[in-house]
Amino acid sequence: MGRHAHASGDELLTDWRTDRLGAARRGDNPLVMAKLNSGYAVFGDTQHLPGYCVLLSDVDNADHLTDLTRTQRADFLADMGLLGEAVFAACNGFDPAFRRLNYEILGNSLHHLHAHIHPRYSWEAREFRDAPVWRYPNEVRFAEEHDVLVSPKAEEYDQLREAIAAELARLA
Repeated sequence: MGRHAHASGDELLTDWRTDRLGAARRGDNPLVMAKLNSGYAVFGDTQHLPGYCVLLSDVDNADHLTDLTRTQRADFLADMGLLGEAVFAACNGFDPAFRRLNYEILGNSLHHLHAHIHPRYSWEAREFRDAPVWRYPNEVRFAEEHDVLVSPKAEEYDQLREAIAAELARLA
């Protein structure tokens, strides 16, 4: 993936990032790792905390967890746990400074149900380590050096993405 993406960076930016779920359904989102029961396990396009992933619900018009039936909700939360288990295993082998995972369902900016899985590390600065990820300034979170498609670390991010995808396949 990373620097080896077949489409140009501009093509990818104008296509899949504007409709992440639609792109996942069409097979156009290059960061989809797996289709799970409730949605798509996606590697985050920014990796300021390596291993960051998102679970996109595959239920149309679901904005809140409560928009799902109880069965769909149970599937979504189980898949969030499954993705977390895969991220935990991969990050644990990737960086000895890995500490824990944070799970979040927010929906404040993207109004389609999704869950964030944030790995946390002991190398994080103290003012961020024990706080929500959203305390990081946007210029840090979305810096080009953390973009999986253009970063000099693209191949390293690819290896981590592949490790998480392999764990998902093993667990499923």
